[in-house]
Amino acid sequence: MISAVGSIVALLMGTAFLLAGSGLHGLLLPLRGQAEGFSTTALGLLGTAWAGGFVTGCFLAPRLVRRVGHVRAFGAFAASGAIIALLTGLVVDETVWIVLRAFTGFVMAGAFMVIESWLNERATNATRGTVFGVYMMVTYASIMGGQMLVAGGDVHASALFMATGILFCLSLIPTAISTAVTPKPLAQVSLDLKGLYDTSPVAAVGCVLIGVANGAWGTLGAVYGARIGISTFEIAMMMSLTVVSGAVLQLPFGRLSDRTDRRYVLASAALGAGLFGLLVFLATPRSGAAVISMTALYGALAYVLYALAVAHANDHARPEDFVKVSGGLLMLYGFGTMIGPVIGARLMDMLRPESLFLATALAHLSLAGYTMLRVRRRAPPPVEERGTFTTQPAERSVTQAALLLDPRAEAAEEAAAAAGTEPSAIPPGAEVDAPQEAEDAR
Repeated sequence: MISAVGSIVALLMGTAFLLAGSGLHGLLLPLRGQAEGFSTTALGLLGTAWAGGFVTGCFLAPRLVRRVGHVRAFGAFAASGAIIALLTGLVVDETVWIVLRAFTGFVMAGAFMVIESWLNERATNATRGTVFGVYMMVTYASIMGGQMLVAGGDVHASALFMATGILFCLSLIPTAISTAVTPKPLAQVSLDLKGLYDTSPVAAVGCVLIGVANGAWGTLGAVYGARIGISTFEIAMMMSLTVVSGAVLQLPFGRLSDRTDRRYVLASAALGAGLFGLLVFLATPRSGAAVISMTALYGALAYVLYALAVAHANDHARPEDFVKVSGGLLMLYGFGTMIGPVIGARLMDMLRPESLFLATALAHLSLAGYTMLRVRRRAPPPVEERGTFTTQPAERSVTQAALLLDPRAEAAEEAAAAAGTEPSAIPPGAEVDAPQEAEDAR
């Protein structure tokens, strides 16, 4: 394990700085916007804009990377993220922030694709699982660390915006001096909605609904905390522990789903998350300890759903289609995260801050109901034909490049080789040319 991690330390450091900056900026903006009196709709649109930019980046960023190479592209993405972070501190205006947030989503998608494809290049079949596990730990620790930085500063001042810019710039250094071999050209992302639905209706519809709930909470959770009067430190703890609790419980839920119909586990977790959301709405907790405890329990159920949905879809897909199916579900999840903040903001405007949980409950209860409806229409695959559950990032949207780090991608390549076909990491018709790759490797 030590040797496997040692070869990617520089890349993991770049990832840590990048995610810490992203976590800090993502929590700072709604808190500062709330303090400045931005409308709830505008604060919700910050999340919608970021998700829209991220999805767009997944489709378009590979073209830039193939044109100029990984090192130059990552430098452009990270530098752009730093510039945008500093601009949001200089120009405090809700319309400007919404536009800049869309650009942030775009450049983060590109930066993540470069990092993740680079990590995949360094992983071997023997170390892929270790690299994937370490990458997930770095992801959670960095996002949480970035969010907790908000508690140490003043959201009304410019220092936290400058700290975000510094973190983005720091992410440049490890990758710039890394001696890691330049990765293969990035694959162009494709989306086959009909094929995804035919493979697994529950996963296709579920990933949209899960995106709605997670997008609403991830964008407006801090606004909810500020409006009910808990401290900035408590808000940061609330946002972090909600995700961490889901990450911790993914494996127990996943192992349970390995032994039964995954749809029962998915529906039960979705029902539980929906009921916890309704409980928060009805109980209207106001003390920091109560809010943190209740939202952590909510997150323990809400943030296991995406991984369960992906595992269920891959139970029905051909092994060689793992990357194609999982990549398509990522895009559907991204579309959901664009919708959720708008619904959540509207409900918060109409009723009270806890109405955010009505938006999440609507999505989760709809998922539970639809999943049970599908149970009656389609038999589960035999247990011996299913893959083994693997954890997924609970909060951050990942790119298709991250899927290649998943140990199941190795099985997909082997299945494709056995079938005499090409694995579906690069969709048919995608152009792959990298005239600058050799130069970047110098």
